[in-house]
Amino acid sequence: MADNDLVLLGIVGAPHGVRGEVRIKAFTADPLAIAEYGPLRDEQGRSFEIADIRPAKEVVVARLKGVTSREAAELLNGVKLHVTRDKLPTVEDEDEFLQADLVGCAVIAPDGTVLGSVSAVVNYGAGDLLDIALPDGRSVLMPFTRAFAPVIDIAAQRIEAVPPEGLFEADDGK
Repeated sequence: MADNDLVLLGIVGAPHGVRGEVRIKAFTADPLAIAEYGPLRDEQGRSFEIADIRPAKEVVVARLKGVTSREAAELLNGVKLHVTRDKLPTVEDEDEFLQADLVGCAVIAPDGTVLGSVSAVVNYGAGDLLDIALPDGRSVLMPFTRAFAPVIDIAAQRIEAVPPEGLFEADDGK
């Protein structure tokens, strides 16, 4: 199965308690919905099924089938949980798309120049950012807002950008 057939839905965090529960940072619109996709898989192909889930402050707390101790839960810290793309609902609104679909899109300047390509979508708490790999090997983070990315064409794998001034200029060390 190709990597682009898998979509990241969450990341397992620290254990919660002593009976094997784990914290999961879910990337689904409704964090509890991560349990509705059926078995999730990690990058090594292991399968995880959520037996029970409840909300917590910034995460969900889940009991995974077969994980019954804190020690077993600790071994899962950092595991990325994916689902196959065919398990996801179709996106009907042209203004909605999966973050995974943005990766690989060319980022185009208003004058038509290719600025780079999206290598990841990240969020450090203040909103989504596009991590853009530049042709010279550097990367920059651009806020992912309508103001900076007014046109997104997933079918054409292209994002027309109006980046903040100076974002794509080389740092000359001054």
